[in-house]
Amino acid sequence: MEEKRHTSSHYERELQEVKEGLLYLGALTEKAIEQAMGSLLERDSALARRVIAEDERIDTLDMELEERCIKLLALRQPAARDLRFITTAIKINGHLERIGDMAVNIAQKAIALNDEPQLKPYIDLPRMAEITRGMIQKSLDALVRDDCALANEVRQEENTVDCLNDQIFRELLTFMMEDPRTIHRALLIMQISKNLERIADHAKGVADMVIYMVTGHSVRHQYPECPDRNA
Repeated sequence: MEEKRHTSSHYERELQEVKEGLLYLGALTEKAIEQAMGSLLERDSALARRVIAEDERIDTLDMELEERCIKLLALRQPAARDLRFITTAIKINGHLERIGDMAVNIAQKAIALNDEPQLKPYIDLPRMAEITRGMIQKSLDALVRDDCALANEVRQEENTVDCLNDQIFRELLTFMMEDPRTIHRALLIMQISKNLERIADHAKGVADMVIYMVTGHSVRHQYPECPDRNA
């Protein structure tokens, strides 16, 4: 009986370590986004290069967490809620790693933009970055608290990011049409905006998996309607 309790306690600790690993990975990706955007706003290419170099740390943690989850599936043969948690953790882990890649992409574009005169003040991009970082944080808070309402809030916020991305695209298109010399810089800014939009997609993916973990129902292909921006 004592051995069974010890085994159960060790198993619970293993599950908790997976959750803590996801939270740590999430914190690293939030920091990467903050620094990548900082490198753009402050025109600090050295900071951008640091983001690129530190992505290896995110990749390593991604592989370690995935391996830990696979071992739990193989050795513990979990059922019901625990099985959903572990399979969900694998998917969330993948979303967070991809967010790290998006931060690297932003840093790379920032380096290129920092070598040229600034095209326009950055207003919507920092707002997008702030929203996406908040979405990551909220989705992981939802994971810790088993909070479907918070996860659904994240899913709704993706619409705001999509609308900002559309707005930036239209504005930059006008720049390019009026002056072809702006095309290269405008395209780089569009790519940064698109990377932020993709980060929001991945944050929504984390929220989707939290809802699945808690309820057992998949909402991955159910999209909240985007509000009419002309209303």
